[in-house]
Amino acid sequence: MSGTMSVDDALAQFTEMMATDGYVLSWENSSPDRIVVRIAAGEGACADCLVPQVVMEAIMGQALQQTPYELDRVELPEGAAH
Repeated sequence: MSGTMSVDDALAQFTEMMATDGYVLSWENSSPDRIVVRIAAGEGACADCLVPQVVMEAIMGQALQQTPYELDRVELPEGAAH
């Protein structure tokens, strides 16, 4: 929790990547120093394009190391690999 990058900047490349596959990535604070990342499926989303939740949490957690926040959890669309 020592970074100075904004959450939006830290997750920007993933937001763009998810959009390419038909997903919307959003986030919100779950506590003052932790965030929840939500991934929602849009129409025509590529179901096979999402990695399992444990992998997604590792990726998001690493990206957030550049910010003052830690990852609380990732919420994937219903039916996604957990």
